Amino acid sequence: MNKISYDQLKETLYSEKLANGLQVFLLPKPEMAKTFGIFSTDYGSIDQTFVPLGEKDFITVPDGIAHFLEHKLFEKEDRDVFQDFTKQGASANAFTSFTKTAYLFSATSNIKENVTTLLDFVQDPYFSEQSVEKEKGIIGQEIEMYNDQPDWRSFFGTIQSLYENHPVQVDIAGTVKSINEITKDDLYTCYNTFYHPSNMTFFLAGNFEPEKMMRLIKENQDAKQFEPVSELKRRFPEEPDRVAMKKNVIEMPVSVAKCMIGIKEQTDRSSDETFLKEELLTEMLLDYYFSKSGEYYQELYEADLIDNSFQFETNIERSFGFSVIGGNSTKPDELAERVKQMLHGLKEKKLTEREFTTMKRKKIGQFLRAMNSLEFISNQFIHYHLLGIDLFKVLPVIEELTVKEANDFMGNWVDEDRISVCQIVPEQG
Repeated sequence: MNKISYDQLKETLYSEKLANGLQVFLLPKPEMAKTFGIFSTDYGSIDQTFVPLGEKDFITVPDGIAHFLEHKLFEKEDRDVFQDFTKQGASANAFTSFTKTAYLFSATSNIKENVTTLLDFVQDPYFSEQSVEKEKGIIGQEIEMYNDQPDWRSFFGTIQSLYENHPVQVDIAGTVKSINEITKDDLYTCYNTFYHPSNMTFFLAGNFEPEKMMRLIKENQDAKQFEPVSELKRRFPEEPDRVAMKKNVIEMPVSVAKCMIGIKEQTDRSSDETFLKEELLTEMLLDYYFSKSGEYYQELYEADLIDNSFQFETNIERSFGFSVIGGNSTKPDELAERVKQMLHGLKEKKLTEREFTTMKRKKIGQFLRAMNSLEFISNQFIHYHLLGIDLFKVLPVIEELTVKEANDFMGNWVDEDRISVCQIVPEQG
């Protein structure tokens, strides 16, 4: 078992790659009453085209199958696994993103039992024709519900305006049509390919003894049989640098319009550190200019173009990246033009050393505060681990950023061909 101490953060991480390929990371925090565990696979909604385990040719599966799998794994032939966690005093959940599926629990007692339950239920799939058909109705209702939510429609409408071919443009849950095409065999094909231990990560943070916990996990895994696996092959379509459409207008029964401005990010993936720096700089620039204390936020608010719903986010992964800025607006066209002008104007701006020091201090403060949360540590560790980055080395990278790097990045960040607008507008009578 490997042991790494991060003196700056006063954390010690234990890790081991098990014989079956599973990566296990343990972060003991004896001062915490709670323990948080997450069992994650490097498999999300964008992984539609791949070579199945034991085969040679690529196949493409229906949209939404990763999310469908997440739902189905909790249901066994004789019970619902949520009840097992509840009996053991734990709160359990799961989520599917573009790039991963994760199963998690938090508890203050019965930690060994809950760890065992988490490992066992994820590694023991049960799919029947009848239960798959039943699930289609449940997920279909979920899809319809989200399609009625303006916030969700504006978020995915923005991504669809940015991406022409990449599967990130497809709703994580799929469509009612696509999920109706899913079969029990499809689920087993995807499960056997992507849920092999060598494609998975287990992370536990909280109140436990690392040596005993690692022994428990190893014994659990040694008792199970897994097929030998070769390298996973996935394929994504060619995606142009430009956006798919400059403007996407969606009519919905809303009283106030929504306007989102999307940036199709072009992150340098030549090295893990360069990738991380560009992700951090993107987040820092958006925060500096568009957060409630930001110069541009104040301009937009005083011009009555935005309200308190105004927000921004960045999502940068291996095969795609985007940032979204916007919210409710009574003048959506004016808001879109003003934000685009602001973004283009950054090319001519130069941050001073003092301004950049302020940005860095805020980012460091946000990071250190977040590190008090087991949920943040666990989820972010998994996120960065899949990108080949150590979460506990993010802080030194922030500290090492220079104003020159920030200005160089800002000067090339935004391009007109990589900006699009999505608006949710009131239905026309």
